[in-house]
Amino acid sequence: MIQKINALLKEIGDMKASNMEELEALRIKYLSKKGEVTALFNDFRNVAAEEKREMGKRLNELKEQAQTKINEIKEAFENKSSSNNELDLTRTAYPVRLGSRHPLSVVREEICSIFGRLGFSIAEGPEIEDDWHVFSALNFAEDHPARDMQDTFFISHQPDVLLRTHTSSVQTRVMEKSEPPIRIICPGRVYRNEAISYRAHCFFHQVEALYVDKDVSFADLKQALLFFAKEMFGAETKIRLRPSYFPFTEPSAEMDISCNLCGGKGCPFCKYTGWVEILGCGMVDPNVLDSCGIDSKIYSGYALGMGIERITNLKYQVKDLRMFSENDLRFLKEFESAH
Repeated sequence: MIQKINALLKEIGDMKASNMEELEALRIKYLSKKGEVTALFNDFRNVAAEEKREMGKRLNELKEQAQTKINEIKEAFENKSSSNNELDLTRTAYPVRLGSRHPLSVVREEICSIFGRLGFSIAEGPEIEDDWHVFSALNFAEDHPARDMQDTFFISHQPDVLLRTHTSSVQTRVMEKSEPPIRIICPGRVYRNEAISYRAHCFFHQVEALYVDKDVSFADLKQALLFFAKEMFGAETKIRLRPSYFPFTEPSAEMDISCNLCGGKGCPFCKYTGWVEILGCGMVDPNVLDSCGIDSKIYSGYALGMGIERITNLKYQVKDLRMFSENDLRFLKEFESAH
């Protein structure tokens, strides 16, 4: 028996475990009811009377050694676990609230989702653009006011490089590189040299859509606009189109929706007209198609564009445009339920 005790003492002294499961297996191996240490205690009755005193002492030391070793390994695991989860003493004592998505992001994703159901895919492009993609390819005249310094941010050391004034530049890039049919929606940030006030900002966000294919008509455009209006503002929403002018579309129109506050009956929000303007649209000018390498005699298309801030204002009645960029948590918290 003394040889077995010595052998177990050596095993227990060399005992190692890499996790709690292995440690528990070792405890069962040595100290459980059927463990090796317990088995030696069961054999103790067969020891000669003159050896019982010495043998009993050695068995108790063996059991104590096994229990101590297991406790040391367990404590090492616990200390390692607690060190990996130390408290951050620089963190505020107040509960950390979950964040929420920005209202512009919520509305942008909703717009993209609606047009996605119509088969439009998302296209993106650079915010720092050249004159060709922002103006020339879109049929802007050389003396058009949009090219003036007071309307557009130009890069000072590169006079033909500017911050894009609309996401139509993405459309020209896609048309240059793609063959029809083209069906894209272009969300993004744009910049214009305007004084910041409750109703205007030097940067804002747009979503523009483009569809180019054979036999695309104004009726296709109107149907897409009606679908969008009903999905965004409710099934009872009505639309109307008014003639307008844009360099890159012909014919051009501006679209109004029936006021979603008064249902078209008239209120201060719609200035008692029953209608609210939300976007501009039209058939793509043949000059634009030709400039981008698309044969205007074979293909036609429509384009539309809207300000995301404008749609968000209509949907949530935000009266001051500056609130969208001031990161006021009190303002953002109001949109938690919009998710």
